Amino acid sequence: MKKMTSLLAAAAMSFGAGAFAVGVQSAAAQDYKDEYSISTVLPEPFPWGVAAEEWADLVEERTDGRIKMRVHPGAELVQGNQTREFTALRRGSIDMAVGSTINWSPQIKELNLFSLPFLMPDYEAIDALTQGEVGDEIFTILEDNGVVPLAWAENGFRELTNSQHAVRTPEDLEGLKIRVVGSPLFNDTFTALGANPTQMSWADAQPALTTGAVDGQENPLTIYTTLGMDELGQDYITLWGYMADPLIYAVNPDVWESFTEEDQEIVRQAAIDSGAHGIEVAREGLVPPDTSLIDSIEEKGVEVTRLTDEERAAFVEATRGVYEEWAQEIGPDLVEKAEEAIENR
Repeated sequence: MKKMTSLLAAAAMSFGAGAFAVGVQSAAAQDYKDEYSISTVLPEPFPWGVAAEEWADLVEERTDGRIKMRVHPGAELVQGNQTREFTALRRGSIDMAVGSTINWSPQIKELNLFSLPFLMPDYEAIDALTQGEVGDEIFTILEDNGVVPLAWAENGFRELTNSQHAVRTPEDLEGLKIRVVGSPLFNDTFTALGANPTQMSWADAQPALTTGAVDGQENPLTIYTTLGMDELGQDYITLWGYMADPLIYAVNPDVWESFTEEDQEIVRQAAIDSGAHGIEVAREGLVPPDTSLIDSIEEKGVEVTRLTDEERAAFVEATRGVYEEWAQEIGPDLVEKAEEAIENR
């Protein structure tokens, strides 16, 4: 009888502990917001927007609707000022983001690594950085600066376009007015190449390209095609792969800590899965043997210049001083790790 009493007591305690655990989880779930914000710059059908929307969809599906996330494109949560996104995420006015390494580089200098001119010669080089020790170190730096990084996606290599003539040598860029994003490193790179870099928003760039006030710009080809830049007079493209723009999934730390461990794992895995899909979309039609996206551009009468190794080397040499100067700013040790990872890819 005593044994039976003990078993019943143990069972009751076990049930009570289980009920308590369920109660704690339910209480935690009740503290969840009705909807969480995700900041991005580009919407669907751009690969950036595809990656963000799929993250929201996967999380809602895998949590049975307990966590709902809404994508806010156009950096609308920071009034269109993309470079304020990281600060807003850290402070909590944004819950989550799929952010650009370029846009976050004013706050995190190490993210300029990916903008070093001609560091990454191909997609395997990007993967060698983001999926290896360098990527882990970048994530640690982001954690130390107040956000929770989860996964990588991709905006793609930024290729050169213009309305004047084919660009095959640095001399061909002499005097061309090129719209660039608001980063000092981009200014330095194009100045070293003899161009006249002009920082402006895309809202200002579109009419400037149309009227010829600006000669060219640099962006991934997925953006070129989706925005129909051939209709803006951008009849010449140079595939030079001078830099790429990995994207980072991240969450505000207070939001992250409000999730149960189970939900944290769901949110993280959904970011990894949607990021992998986003990378596939960003590279579709651009990586041999499938060059269908490039082929479709050429079919519109756009002249696409593919640099030889020797021609690309001339651009590398012309920007060597910029590379070395910014390597010191970013951190020589990190840059060296990146170079070794790429060499050993």
